[in-house]
Amino acid sequence: MEIIDKIVRWKGKFMSAVEIHYRDSHGIVRTWEAVERVGIGGIVVMVAITPSGSVLLEKQFRPPLGRHVIELPAGLVDPGETMEQAAARELVEETGWSPAGLRFLAEGPISTGASTEILRAYLCTGLTHVGKSGGDDNEIIEVIDVPLDSLLDYLTGAQRDGILVDLKVFGLVELAKRALAA
Repeated sequence: MEIIDKIVRWKGKFMSAVEIHYRDSHGIVRTWEAVERVGIGGIVVMVAITPSGSVLLEKQFRPPLGRHVIELPAGLVDPGETMEQAAARELVEETGWSPAGLRFLAEGPISTGASTEILRAYLCTGLTHVGKSGGDDNEIIEVIDVPLDSLLDYLTGAQRDGILVDLKVFGLVELAKRALAA
């Protein structure tokens, strides 16, 4: 398997659509369509645990889905910024909480069939409330503080009410619980 070339078919401010030509394991040249981010240094997601033992979630309207989604705080890494700097900055921007500690949890692709994006996850602890939440100019974020021990019930109830839950929440919170117990 090998990538032969990649052609940008459309480029926007934040995303581009690419056509990837590759040779499969049988020697056949194939084409795959995907999207990739433009002008960023990566993507971070944070499992932030408050001093009272709650996890910080966000609910926001996601235009591609046409619905509200419950997710973890996340964001793009600006050029020249480290992943850790971006995680701390994004957590403050979106939730109003600043972390004293950042611990790497995992890294991997978000949507292997559609995107080139790689996500790095951090456990954020030692939080201090430093300001208002809500995100930047193009975000309207509702921050939700849910006790860790009742998270599954909360998420199940949200799904019953028709709110989508980003599946990363389930797995990354479990990784965070294990890291906290270690």
